[in-house]
Amino acid sequence: MTNMRALYQEVILDHNRKPRNFGVLEGANRLAVGDNPLCGDNYTIYANLNDDGIIEEVSFHGTGCAISKAAASMMTVRIKGKTLEDAQELIEEFRMMLTGKLDPKGEHSLGHLTVFHGVSQLPQRIKCAVLPWHALQAAIEGEEIASTEGEHEVWTEDNP
Repeated sequence: MTNMRALYQEVILDHNRKPRNFGVLEGANRLAVGDNPLCGDNYTIYANLNDDGIIEEVSFHGTGCAISKAAASMMTVRIKGKTLEDAQELIEEFRMMLTGKLDPKGEHSLGHLTVFHGVSQLPQRIKCAVLPWHALQAAIEGEEIASTEGEHEVWTEDNP
């Protein structure tokens, strides 16, 4: 178990040090700003969707802790080339995993995103991991702002 935890930590640290798809995506036809006012994490998710509802390009830009940056990096890698329906399924599964409602050893579409399962044991860090997913959800729905708190909160206990 200790070796697996170390591997998971290394994956998260690698994506923090060398984030994939980091930067502004010029000409994006969807974007949303995700904000966690309690800790200062702030990311903009950019996406280009084609007419068939496929996410052709995706990137993120902003600042935050290692967990939120790694979550954004790994999210963009995982959703690139996916349909909106597949992206929605990943959003749902990721949220369920962080709230303990999805067994990462069970059947799901998360793949390597299960490295974030350990975050579910750190309640104060869950919002760090879910922030980019909030912003992705907002971008998909055509909203421009998502937050882990207040009126633009996308995820609540009633709607994980």
